[in-house]
Amino acid sequence: MNDRAPQAVDRQLPTEEARDLISLVREMVRRDIAPATAEEEEAGRFPRETFTRLSESGLLGLPYPVEHGGGDQPYEVYLQVLEELAAARLTVGLGVSVHTLACHALAAFGTDEQRAAHLPAMTAGGLLGAYGLSEPAAGSDAASLRTRARRDGDDWVIDGSKAWITHGGIADFYTVMARTGEDGPRGITAFLVPGDAPGLSAAAPERKMGMKGSPTAQIHLDGVRVGDDRRLGDEGQGFAVALAALDSGRLGIAACATGVAQAALDAALEYASGRRQFGRPIADFQGLRFLLADMATQVEAGRALYLAAAQLRDAGLPFSRQAAMAKLFCTDAAMKVTTDAVQVLGGYGYTADFPVERLMREAKVLQIVEGTNQIQRMVIARHLAGPESR
Repeated sequence: MNDRAPQAVDRQLPTEEARDLISLVREMVRRDIAPATAEEEEAGRFPRETFTRLSESGLLGLPYPVEHGGGDQPYEVYLQVLEELAAARLTVGLGVSVHTLACHALAAFGTDEQRAAHLPAMTAGGLLGAYGLSEPAAGSDAASLRTRARRDGDDWVIDGSKAWITHGGIADFYTVMARTGEDGPRGITAFLVPGDAPGLSAAAPERKMGMKGSPTAQIHLDGVRVGDDRRLGDEGQGFAVALAALDSGRLGIAACATGVAQAALDAALEYASGRRQFGRPIADFQGLRFLLADMATQVEAGRALYLAAAQLRDAGLPFSRQAAMAKLFCTDAAMKVTTDAVQVLGGYGYTADFPVERLMREAKVLQIVEGTNQIQRMVIARHLAGPESR
C-alpha cells in the first residue's frame, strides 16, 4: 500500500460513546457492507439483511429517545454515521436517512401513546420505513398533492398514489401525507400506514441510472383503511409535519453526499498514488495535484457546513436555511468531486472495474431527492429576501 493512500476521516466527535459508535460502524462497513457493494448494486439487490443488522445494532434509531428504542444521539453524531455508511454504499446510507425521515412524524408529532405503541418497533424492531409525500403530479409543488383521506366513523379511508418512494413495495410502514380538507397546505394530514394494509400496492420499481440496489416505486392506496389512532398530529397539520421532517432529512442527504464525495476522493487518491506515467506516480503532476486539492477542499467544506447546521438543530435553534444550504452545497460538490474522480482515473474511471463511475451516477440523484437543488435555492432566497412578490 502506498503511504499516500487515503486514511479514515479524522472525526471530531463530542463523546467517547460517539467515537465507539463510529468504530462500530466502520467495522460493520468493513465486514458486512463494502465487500458486496459493487456486485449487489450491479445486480440491483436490496440488502435487507444489512438493515436487519443495523436495527439490531441500534443504528436505525440513533437520533430518537432511548425509551422508544433509539440511540439518543445528537444529529451531529447521527449524520457522521450516515456519511460513513453512504461512503461504503449509498443504498444503505440513504436508506437509513429515509427510514429516519419516515419515523420523524411519529417521534415529533405523535402522542405519547402512539410513540409507545409504534416507535420501538420502528427504531429497533427490524422494521423498515418509507416516506410518502411526492405524487406523480405533485413533486416540487408538494402542497398540491391529491391523495385523499376521508373519515368513515373512527377510521380514515385513503385513496391515491405516491411517487418516487424509496423502499416502495418493501417497506413495513409508510408515513403518508393525504388531503383531508381544503386545497393547499392547510388541508393535508399525516398518517402512519402499515406496509401490509389491504388496498396498498406498489408498481414495478423504477429503472434508474444509479442506486440500482435501492427500490424506488410508486405506491397505490385503494381504499386503505386506518384508524384515527394512526393520524399523526392534528388534522390539517400534515404539511407542517412534512416540512419539519424535510429540514432534518436534507441534512441526511447532505451527509450522504459528503460520504459519496469522500469515497470518490479516496478512490482517486489511491489510483493517482499508484498509477505511474513518465516514470513517476501521476499524483506528482501539478495538474492532478491541484485537482485532488480542490476535491478535498469541497469535501471538507461540505462536512463543515452540514455539521454546523446539525449543531444548530441539536441546540434547538432554527436551522432550515442552513439545512437547505448544506443540501445544496454538499450534493453539488458530490457531483463535481465524483466527475473529477472519473477524470483522474481516465479511461479506467469510465469502466465498472473501478467504483468512481458508480459514484458519479449515484451523486446525481442527490441533487434531486428531498427537494431539488433549485428548490433549495428558493428556500435560501426566501430566508434572505423574504417571499417572492405575487
